[in-house]
Amino acid sequence: KNDKNSRVASEVFVAGNKVVIGGEVKSNHKLSKADYDNLVKDVLKNIGYDGAGHFSKEQCLHPDEVDVMVFLNEQSPDINQGVDQEDGETGAGDQGIMFGFASCEAEEYMPAAISYARMLCDRVYAYAKANPHELGVDIKTQVTIDYGTKANFENCEPQSIHTIVVSAPCVESMKIEDLRSLVMKLILDSNLPKELFDPNKTRILINPTGKYVNHSSLHDSGLTGRKLIVDSFGGYSPIGGGAQSSKDYTKVDRSGLYAGRWLAKNIVAAGLAKKCIVQLSYAIGVAKPTSVSVDCMGTNTSVNDDVLSDFVMQNFSLTPNWIRDKFHLDKPSKETFLYADVAARGQVG
Repeated sequence: KNDKNSRVASEVFVAGNKVVIGGEVKSNHKLSKADYDNLVKDVLKNIGYDGAGHFSKEQCLHPDEVDVMVFLNEQSPDINQGVDQEDGETGAGDQGIMFGFASCEAEEYMPAAISYARMLCDRVYAYAKANPHELGVDIKTQVTIDYGTKANFENCEPQSIHTIVVSAPCVESMKIEDLRSLVMKLILDSNLPKELFDPNKTRILINPTGKYVNHSSLHDSGLTGRKLIVDSFGGYSPIGGGAQSSKDYTKVDRSGLYAGRWLAKNIVAAGLAKKCIVQLSYAIGVAKPTSVSVDCMGTNTSVNDDVLSDFVMQNFSLTPNWIRDKFHLDKPSKETFLYADVAARGQVG
């Protein structure tokens, strides 16, 4: 936002009321310790922990009680010399393999299970933010899809929603029966496809361990990049292993995923396949990918994988600069792309 040429590779660890920020940053926009303190507290409040007053300080994190520790260093000159090149090109900020995936199972070309899990999570989370006197915001959802047969799975043809799991914290005064009734109503009012969801047949588990009051980092610590499957494709595709959050676009863990997902999505949206994996690999300091591979897993409708791979390599440079310009990664705005928007709810989809 303040320096489009910033180079960032950082991590955030939260445990108890401690927030630790560490990593490497190169930027002309300098932040003070007070800036980081305010930033962390504002983020926590925006997430919904500003409603933590309905929970005790033993039950839930309170933003104003947070202790922020900052351990940030300058980016290594050895890395920087390969990233910011004299010809204006940008080399990859690290080596690695990235996978983009798309499927025709859901409207946004994502696998049905993670698409519906995110839909339900959004529904319950929105209610929790609007009603902090009832629910906390530390919410989890999970959806299991029944395909019936292996052939249906391979052809992206889900038959039904088999199981829904929702865990949501509630204030101490709320009875578990009332909590389950409330969440059930939110599930029934969601936009789950009627042809797949039958509340009389789908197994629905709401707070299956019982009452859930104690939540947040006071009871469940967190670290950047520990939810890679949730951030990507819900286990339906290989993943590169590198986290996307807290990195600038030169880190191909982030930008390579975006490019691979965009390519896979367009292949499926064009009707060339029912599902598609695009694999990209990069070498540190080298702008163009070292390999590109398209795998439609036998669902191709007219063009084979080799032809698709050749087409991608011949028509898209897929350098960090190309990806940056394609997705406006150095010019974040509400109209194009905001890093904060993909820090939760998934990096893709």
